[in-house]
Amino acid sequence: MTTATTGATTTGAVGTAHTRVEGRDKVTGAARYAGEIPFADLAHGWLVLSTVARGRILSVDTGPVLGMPGVLTVLHHGNAPRLDIDYIGMLGVPPDPTAAVFQNDRVPYAGWPVALVVAETSEQAREAAERLVVTYEQEPHDVALSGDRPDAYAADGHMPAVTEKGDLEAGFAACAHVVDAEYTTPEEHHGMMEPHAATALWDGGRLEVVDSNQGTTWVADELARMFSLDPSAVRVRSDHVGGGFGSKGVRVHQVSAVMAATELQRPARVVLTRRQMFTLTGYRSPTVQRVRLGAGPGGRLRALEHRSLNQTSTVWEFVEPSAGVARSLYDADAHRTENKVVRLDVPSPAWMRAPGEAPGSFALECALDELAEKCGVDPVELRLRNDPERGPVSGLPFGSRNLAACFREGARRFGWAGRDPRPGVRRDGRWLLGTGTAAASFPASAMPSTAAVTAEPDGTFTVRISAADIGTGARTALTLVAADALRVPTDRVRVHIGDSDFGPAMIAGGSAGTRSWAWAVTAAAEELRERLVPGGTVPPEGLTVRSDTTAAIAALTQKERLSYGAQFAEVAVDVTTGEVRVRRMLGIFAAGRIVNPLTARGQLVGGMTWGISMALHEEAVRDRVSGGLYGADLAGYHVATHADVPTVEADWVDDPDPDDPVGIKGIGEVGIVGAAAAVANAVWHATGVRHRDLPIRPDRVLRAGGTGV
Repeated sequence: MTTATTGATTTGAVGTAHTRVEGRDKVTGAARYAGEIPFADLAHGWLVLSTVARGRILSVDTGPVLGMPGVLTVLHHGNAPRLDIDYIGMLGVPPDPTAAVFQNDRVPYAGWPVALVVAETSEQAREAAERLVVTYEQEPHDVALSGDRPDAYAADGHMPAVTEKGDLEAGFAACAHVVDAEYTTPEEHHGMMEPHAATALWDGGRLEVVDSNQGTTWVADELARMFSLDPSAVRVRSDHVGGGFGSKGVRVHQVSAVMAATELQRPARVVLTRRQMFTLTGYRSPTVQRVRLGAGPGGRLRALEHRSLNQTSTVWEFVEPSAGVARSLYDADAHRTENKVVRLDVPSPAWMRAPGEAPGSFALECALDELAEKCGVDPVELRLRNDPERGPVSGLPFGSRNLAACFREGARRFGWAGRDPRPGVRRDGRWLLGTGTAAASFPASAMPSTAAVTAEPDGTFTVRISAADIGTGARTALTLVAADALRVPTDRVRVHIGDSDFGPAMIAGGSAGTRSWAWAVTAAAEELRERLVPGGTVPPEGLTVRSDTTAAIAALTQKERLSYGAQFAEVAVDVTTGEVRVRRMLGIFAAGRIVNPLTARGQLVGGMTWGISMALHEEAVRDRVSGGLYGADLAGYHVATHADVPTVEADWVDDPDPDDPVGIKGIGEVGIVGAAAAVANAVWHATGVRHRDLPIRPDRVLRAGGTGV
């Protein structure tokens, strides 16, 4: 384990290592997840998915199935409740229509939900679902993504589709060194441990949903709108979440569970299988990216172009904004970025850890490495020479930008100075050895949130906030934040999260959860402390203060705020098999105020491990004939395991922002950014061959050559 290098003196709970406050419950099984909570008279739903990739449903033969033991009902487009999807949700975007199931007879992709069988037990529901006969009128489908699709178009997503300044072609013409290359990344899936599960029930005219999600107020708002309910008539609870990574928003399992509970007027649960999750819960779209970099003799960038293409479904436009990473990392007089999409007969992609930045950094940081080789400049030095003073596109000053400090500290600790820049010269028996590096960045944002802090008569304090702990240690972090704001020991603070009745709050996403929640908790706790100080007494019913950070966030000084990192990797490449092994990785990050070093390191190491997995293993392959995936399970979809990750270290540098009242930047996603590029650049250093397509499989290594075989 490493220790933080902030050098700051810690006087309170924040900044000291704390084990998770719910850790004992999780390891002993006392913590209940969404699919484990018992309900009386519970019915079980099982989804039936389409077997064609495009077409329409001609018939659903429910008769034989309804006569099977335990079957209660079969919901489909002919009898399901009508839903409203003509609205803008709390996240400022229209709802994903793929969650609005059973609304028409169209089938837009293989694995589309066509029916829900509900029975007394999950075994009965599954058997009946497998027996249900659905007849289709099949139509030709198209699932092929390529960089030359004529039907691709620029799309905004959560950022502008195109940014540009300067004369790009004139800029490249004046450059001494130019890199122009295409990079691809495959379809990737979240693969969290806990499957998606939801139980819905009506209680006294109020809809209650017990779910596994990344934001209870988000899910409650969407369900209220879809089912045309008053917002106060919906309550969503999500106590423990076994991983999310962007996948656990509003999905078909919640909507179909509500439909079943409404139809039967009894609790109904829908739990997705692992195979169903591969089509129903989103994924990272494959990308085709073209990066052009032009530099002067010393390596200073003069022209930069980053274009990215991803696929989306025919019913929902989702942009994987891979070109966006160039808008913050590097500047040039001529600078252009573009994100495009193409509509195919595939499931809708979705947010996945570091959306845009993870695949975008692979392309951009590999291109930077190629430029360093052409310029004859050390890869670390090239990045230091191109560290901008202001936001390349926004023009805003940086809140703090300590990327250079990350590279200097990382290079020192990794032993970069002793690196022979020549590729393919280091050996260890049959292994070729190489080292690589890459930069990382991810936006540090905050969204308005509310929190309530209560001084209890027994001298303890209770915090209530609609936060979500998806494995990040949010409960623990907020306990430390509240304790410091109240100036009391942590054992006097209890934090309750995961309940939409606590009021609106930011979701666990965009690396903005802890930052947003901590701001709201601090505001409420500090006001409560001030109100208690004069007399120090607490009324018998307690004293509660509620905060709302909307105005404070709006008043925050406009700057470009990001977390940064420098990734370093050493790999070994087997010259006979083409196998690539990562021997060690080091990541040094600048991520603002670190609340809990113990869980922070876990988040960063987890992200870096995922980067290894992204570089060498993960790849969902779609069959062009059926439109479905090969091996849609954890046996066919390979991820990094313990044997693949021998030594991964994460640490951080001091990173204050004097104009930021919170100081927390967020670390959930920056750990994966740049990690795959560092591995790919290390493979080039080992073999002398560039790999521009992920994952770097043994067959690709052997086919490309450079191993001496």
